[in-house]
Amino acid sequence: MSGWASGAGSKHRHRSRSRRLGSILLLLPLLLGSVGAPGAAPSAQGDELSEARARQARIKKDVAAQRAQVLRLQRLQANLSDNIEDTKDEIQALNADAGALSRKITSITGQIATVQSEYDKLVVQLAGLDAELVDLQTREAAKRAELAERRALLAERIRSAYDSDRTSMLESFLSGGTFTDLLAEMSYFIDVGEQDKALATQISGDQETLAEIHQTVADTRTETNELRQETAAQKRDLDRSRTNLESAKKKLEALEKKTRAELAKQKATFAAAGQTKAAAKKALAKAEAAQKRLQDRIADLIRRRSAQGRIPSVYNGSLRWPMGGTVTQNFGCTGFSWEPRLGRCAHFHRGVDVVAPYGTPVRASGAGSVVYIGWNYADGYDPAWIVVIAHSSSLTTWYAHMRPTHPNGIRTGSRIRAGQIIGYEGNTGHSTGAHLHWAVMYKGSFANPRLFL
Repeated sequence: MSGWASGAGSKHRHRSRSRRLGSILLLLPLLLGSVGAPGAAPSAQGDELSEARARQARIKKDVAAQRAQVLRLQRLQANLSDNIEDTKDEIQALNADAGALSRKITSITGQIATVQSEYDKLVVQLAGLDAELVDLQTREAAKRAELAERRALLAERIRSAYDSDRTSMLESFLSGGTFTDLLAEMSYFIDVGEQDKALATQISGDQETLAEIHQTVADTRTETNELRQETAAQKRDLDRSRTNLESAKKKLEALEKKTRAELAKQKATFAAAGQTKAAAKKALAKAEAAQKRLQDRIADLIRRRSAQGRIPSVYNGSLRWPMGGTVTQNFGCTGFSWEPRLGRCAHFHRGVDVVAPYGTPVRASGAGSVVYIGWNYADGYDPAWIVVIAHSSSLTTWYAHMRPTHPNGIRTGSRIRAGQIIGYEGNTGHSTGAHLHWAVMYKGSFANPRLFL
């Protein structure tokens, strides 16, 4: 009875172990898939994981640097765009200064080169990040293949080592122990050697390393796509700036061409006058003396009227252009020999010459009092018709070469509002064609009118 029972029990246990063996073999993929629990890893495995983490940190730093580069480029682009728009507005503005605009466009061309250089750096950095991503993807695929190979190897070793007479490992696994506990339990029942334990630990480390690499790949792919879109946007902005700059250049070229044509007319007229050098020098000296007498006379008028309270001591506000047109001469050194010497300049133009169709209305640059209207006999035998307006005791504006008229009965002493017509462009005096000579005198000296606009 007992022998039979013992034999029957032995057969029962054998069948039970066989069933448990089948369960374990079916669960092997589950067991091997759960090896990711952290455990003590060999030094080489730890180094590989540390390297993966270090690389992830380095890529994050590189991406941050590229984002900073994008922001820098955006600021440069914004400044460039503003300068180009300002330049286009200035070219379209009343009586644009072609020389100053030409210098500004040269400066903007330099800005374009700087933006292009920064953009090129960004493209190179983005290419480096792309290469980094390719390398990471290659490493991820290699690590995934290596992990699969090790899992297969460990599974085969466990299958080979299993002895159907020994107790099931499933109970140990389901009891809540760690994979390390399971290996220890397996080592008691079956022949799981140190090599198998090391392989299992290596698999655990591989899984952690693979997770780090995979996360880095995912993050890098996202960052690269975003940076690529931002870089493309910067390229579009740069191309737009180039187009706008070319448009501004064409407008400036048209303005310069018009200015040169008007200036050539004036020079041709002057040359045709046939003045000898000696005669011109004598006439210039005489004109300077007469001009000085006129200035002194006007200064005296202003002093007397200021004392009477008819001219304010200070002018509050800015001046405006008296007439629109093409500026043929700015304030400063000039090549016209009839202009007097001043400082280092052999000939100095003391105002701004503006050319417009003959008879164009000339308007007061600001509110004030007319202190002189009439012929400028300082010009000698061929005087110009001029108007001088005092805006304060220290600020006057001069309008010369106008037609000899008194619009609306304007006389010396007339009060004038800003923008009021004070005359019409003419060709009186030593003029090389219809134009307005507009000058500003401040505290007894002629100053650049553009400073008061």
